[in-house]
Amino acid sequence: MQSPTPAGRPGRPRSTEADTAILAATRQALVELGWSKLTLGDVATRAGVAKTTLYRRWAGKNELVVDAVAELFDELELPDRGSLAADIEGVVLQFAAILARPEAKSGLMAVVAEATRDDALRERIRASIVGRQKRLVLEGRTRAQCRGELPPEPDPTESARTEDLIFDMVAGAVVHRTLVSGKPADAGWVERFVAVLLHGISGAEAED
Repeated sequence: MQSPTPAGRPGRPRSTEADTAILAATRQALVELGWSKLTLGDVATRAGVAKTTLYRRWAGKNELVVDAVAELFDELELPDRGSLAADIEGVVLQFAAILARPEAKSGLMAVVAEATRDDALRERIRASIVGRQKRLVLEGRTRAQCRGELPPEPDPTESARTEDLIFDMVAGAVVHRTLVSGKPADAGWVERFVAVLLHGISGAEAED
């Protein structure tokens, strides 16, 4: 992953090793200290870098935590399991497993809460987490179209809207299930969810 570089700041090239250490230290601090006690000074100490190194890369704690959480979601991959339903089940199970991690759970909920009163932070969440992971929807639709499971979409604008809606439905359902309801998104739940997603309520019931 390449962390966002603040625009217009001259200096030495970014160190990938330092970025990796800082983001890992941020996640560790989230688990051990919690959001309220996490400081950039503590992160710098854990990462073995100067505090000024953090400030050259991130404006503050909010932005740093977003990027640390975003790196976890960059681990998501769309598996090729032979069918659209099975592919979606695979990636949803991965997503749920990431959300179950203490650092992802505490970090995501904290920055979302802060974003309710910070438009710039909300935009960073959209760009760093939401925007980057929408690639999975496009990849899944394209693969399903190549298999003949879905028809091609002739209208690019409508296609983009559909992809946005699919992402919202999947992400919203899994986040609500795991972080709001506090229930497991296990294989049984995921299978039922994907059936409803692909066939609608009446179609999913008809298959049971």
